[in-house]
Amino acid sequence: MNNAKTLIAISLFSLNQVSFAADSYVVCGKTVDVEKKRVTGPKVIQVSDGKISAIHNGKDTLGSSASAIIDLSDRTCLPGLIDMHVHLTSQSSPTSYADGFKLNPVDYAFRSVKYADLTLQAGFTSVRNLGDDGTTTKSLKAAISGGYVNGPRIFTAGKSIATTGGHADPTNGVNNELLGDPAAKKGVVNGPIEARKAVRQRYKEGADLIKITTTGGVLSTAKSGQNPQFMDDELNAIIKTAKDYGFKVAAHAHGGEGMIRAIKAGVDSIEHGTLMNDEVRKLMKKNGTYLVPTILAGEFVAEKAKIDGYFPEIVRPKALAIGPQLKGNFTKAYEAGVKIAFGTDSGVSAHGDNAQEFKLMVDAGMPAMEAIRTATVHAADLLGESETLGSISVGKHADIIAVLGNPVDNIQLLEDIKFVMKGGKTYKNE
Repeated sequence: MNNAKTLIAISLFSLNQVSFAADSYVVCGKTVDVEKKRVTGPKVIQVSDGKISAIHNGKDTLGSSASAIIDLSDRTCLPGLIDMHVHLTSQSSPTSYADGFKLNPVDYAFRSVKYADLTLQAGFTSVRNLGDDGTTTKSLKAAISGGYVNGPRIFTAGKSIATTGGHADPTNGVNNELLGDPAAKKGVVNGPIEARKAVRQRYKEGADLIKITTTGGVLSTAKSGQNPQFMDDELNAIIKTAKDYGFKVAAHAHGGEGMIRAIKAGVDSIEHGTLMNDEVRKLMKKNGTYLVPTILAGEFVAEKAKIDGYFPEIVRPKALAIGPQLKGNFTKAYEAGVKIAFGTDSGVSAHGDNAQEFKLMVDAGMPAMEAIRTATVHAADLLGESETLGSISVGKHADIIAVLGNPVDNIQLLEDIKFVMKGGKTYKNE
């Protein structure tokens, strides 16, 4: 009988010991301690009211209720994973661009329920949703919190903030008669006054953070994928207003100049960071700015761009030129000591495939333990949730996942999650 099962047997016959009513116990054969960077032996994680109330070693005694024991003694437990860049309301396909003219917000809402569940089943118990129509993910977040549907814990940016014609301008590529001026309410700004208004609008709508698009983008129907798209006064207005309202700011950026402006203004993270140079890396390290690399999205768009008709012709050359560079940039950023938090841009690639990012990170030179830490302790730090998320620790949310085998030895085991608990509730146990 292995050590973890011995613990269970002892506990069931130790009636003279203290028992913990209404608690549950997750018995782990091994546990990835992301704070101490090691894999430990058997642990028993005590869960009370959705949080981790105690962690027992071999010398400790379990509670007396056999029905409250979850036996994962043949598996390795990890903290729930965190994806810092997803888009839960959509998923790339050859019809994605046409869908924007055909589907209603409620259509995207129904689809988001499936995508949220796929994400949770893949072991991602928390996500940062970086851009939607401004309302759908907020409602999805409420539905998940209320127990109406299954999905990860969501931190949403609502509608991304862009400039006219910028990467997140929702009227890019439409008929000229439909172009109009979306204005600050729809996240399109020109000048510092509108920039401030857009941040306040996100606050009014219940966003958790601010997302800005400081350069062109690969998938927007516009010519450049890397040009800077905010002036310094606009960026300063956004960042200062965001800080006044307690928001962190994530900046989509591919080109170097847009990154430099955003970092100097004080953004918390650079999303993608594809074409960063030495100056950008030095600035990020100096300022403590995180990189959220999204290598998976780069690989995905580069591959799909080879297929006739998958992307509009204005998008195709950008995907071929920019997508393949994400991986090499990641390597340089890691070697330079830039802080890195895990992110996939899922919704570009398929929801539920999020963990494929880990192998890409390891292949690019990051040790497996460090890759796991980007999706746990580092992601929690960037979220501002280190007290509640990011590790299996007393007082934090009982977000626990498990795999067969040791993911530090084989990172691809994280692509086959066998157990998922979020907030003390089990959603998967194979």
